[in-house]
Amino acid sequence: MPLALLALAVGAFGIGTTEFVMMGLLPDVADDLHISIPAAGHLVSAYALGVVVGAPLLAAVTARMSRRTVLIGLMALFVAGNALSALAPGDGALLAARFLSGLPHGAFFGVGAVVATGMVAPERKARSVSLMFLGLTVANIAGVPAATLMGQHLGWRATFLGVSAIGLAAIASLALLIPHDRAAASTTGLRGELAALRSVPVWLALGTTVAGFGALFAAYSYITPMLTDAAGFAETNVTLLLALFGVGATAGNLLGGRLADHSLRGTLFGGLTALAAVLLAFPVLMRAEWSAALSVALLGMAAFVTGSPLQLMVMEKAASAPSLASSANQAAFNLANAGGAWIGGIALAAGFGPTSPALAGAVLAVLGLGVASVAYAVDRRHGSAHEGRVIAAHVPEQAGALHR
Repeated sequence: MPLALLALAVGAFGIGTTEFVMMGLLPDVADDLHISIPAAGHLVSAYALGVVVGAPLLAAVTARMSRRTVLIGLMALFVAGNALSALAPGDGALLAARFLSGLPHGAFFGVGAVVATGMVAPERKARSVSLMFLGLTVANIAGVPAATLMGQHLGWRATFLGVSAIGLAAIASLALLIPHDRAAASTTGLRGELAALRSVPVWLALGTTVAGFGALFAAYSYITPMLTDAAGFAETNVTLLLALFGVGATAGNLLGGRLADHSLRGTLFGGLTALAAVLLAFPVLMRAEWSAALSVALLGMAAFVTGSPLQLMVMEKAASAPSLASSANQAAFNLANAGGAWIGGIALAAGFGPTSPALAGAVLAVLGLGVASVAYAVDRRHGSAHEGRVIAAHVPEQAGALHR
């Protein structure tokens, strides 16, 4: 695997850290800015909104640019957003800075996936994407806990300055390791990129992402009350248990990348089936502490086995606009976050018990299987797809430059 994938992983590590660290800093931010914790929670929503808006928009408007230049520019925007977060004088400014920080998130992963797959042989494309996503999963094991501790001891502003430093390291890595490439002259620009999203299979692929990862977030958003109310853990043990989720996610991400290179569709369907099975087993697994701890790791593994296959599935369906479609898939991940948490909350509020969000997630996983099945059926009907066909960068000149 090219060393350049390390540069993408460093950027993913910084993005993953800033995305999830706010959850642990909410009380500190609320106290410092004299706002309520629910009001501080809007900072999480502002970041997610930035991802949803920025992912397709930035990918589309930069379609004709050198992808190396785009990645460096996106990371520069990321650094600016986090630096402004550290310097924000009040909650309004911090809200705007968090929105700005979220803008480059989806486009970075989208364009990064295209660059990553363009640097390797066809049989290693899924593994190249999984190595980029490795930075995101490792952030949940190391980056978020370290950044949270920094915020608790040095102040939450120090956390965002630290994340900015990670962004600067990513910029240096990208400039040093990503090969120079020419601007994507053969693309059709914004109109052509948007036209590629008119395809029904593309929207079905995005729908699979929303349903599949919505299943994860329906359960994971309420994992703390499950562990405390159902399994009987003390709240002080929850942080360590959540690290098990990160370990499982990292293992699942690497496994999914390797398996998807052999069978993209088989890995996707197998991962969604495993996710549904794990979620259905939650009411039983949460009856004992050891099995509850195991369920947290299994949840991370089953969910992230599907990460690379979902990304590549979307790129496969949008061959003429890989950057935009891949970035739009990151917006779909964030919609899954919001929608899954909402659906899990409905089950919990209805009084079905502390593990009911997991059962709601199982339904979403089955729905994801159904949508994926329809997507592949549509492809077969039109004779436009075959197993494992994944594009790297639909520009021969640029792909050649990346291989060189």
